[in-house]
Amino acid sequence: MQTAVKSNIAIDVQALTKTYLDKSAPGGVKYAVNGVDLQVFTGEIFALLGPNGAGKSTTIEILEGFRARTSGNVTVLGFDPSEKGADERHWRNQIGIVLQAASDAGDLTVRECLHHFAKYYTNAKEPESVIDAVGLREKVDSKIGSLSGGQRRRLDVALGIIGSPTILFLDEPTTGFDPEARRAFWDLIRTLRDEGTTILLTTHYLDEAEALADRVGVIVNGKIKEIAIPSQLGGRHLAQARVTWREGSVTQELFTDNPSAEVISLSQKFGGDIPELTVSRPTLEEIYLQMIGGSHHE
Repeated sequence: MQTAVKSNIAIDVQALTKTYLDKSAPGGVKYAVNGVDLQVFTGEIFALLGPNGAGKSTTIEILEGFRARTSGNVTVLGFDPSEKGADERHWRNQIGIVLQAASDAGDLTVRECLHHFAKYYTNAKEPESVIDAVGLREKVDSKIGSLSGGQRRRLDVALGIIGSPTILFLDEPTTGFDPEARRAFWDLIRTLRDEGTTILLTTHYLDEAEALADRVGVIVNGKIKEIAIPSQLGGRHLAQARVTWREGSVTQELFTDNPSAEVISLSQKFGGDIPELTVSRPTLEEIYLQMIGGSHHE
């Protein structure tokens, strides 16, 4: 059933749970998702982070309508993804999805595949422009089955954006990309965001989340631990700065709330340049690893 879209909210999740029967779990029930509350705003890039088994993929699949939830309320563009019927087709016309892996249409060429899938959408992008956007022009006449892993991933992205989606789900989109291809993909995602596309991204590349996301959420054991802008996750912007320098043959370090004052003091001590000076605060990866604790890392 289509409902009114809340102003500025593209995805609204309240008290979401997904359970499975598991004799080894307490009470015989395992929680894959355990009370998740989440809102993604129109036009933002939101990155959902977490270790393997934390509930990321389950949550995303519920939002995409591929998996049934146990309880809670979910709307995506004002539509409940679990609903079936006439409204579902209209809703899916607005959704783009890039799954973790796909292996279909191996006998088609890249061009044939993109032109074929474009016909399913009422407002499809021009297939040839999408081919260029994802960097597959040199492989346009190659069979999909002959593509490398990274090239196949680019095609997955192309299929995800061919319908000019209002919301784009990206599940580990740059797996198998070389560094140059990843940077080109980042530019593409920023362009889509600038054009008004809302993007929900899962990734185990912390630099990718920091480069792209307006906000990040960390999920551990089926629960959201925190949602914040990347620079403030886990209070990293308030953490003490680490100042290091070389003094003779020894590397010195100190932690301080006022690194500028320490650098000025050191500069006066050395009478100018400070040998091998570095000033740093905790990285997003360091904060993330602290937050997930002993959970299984990606």
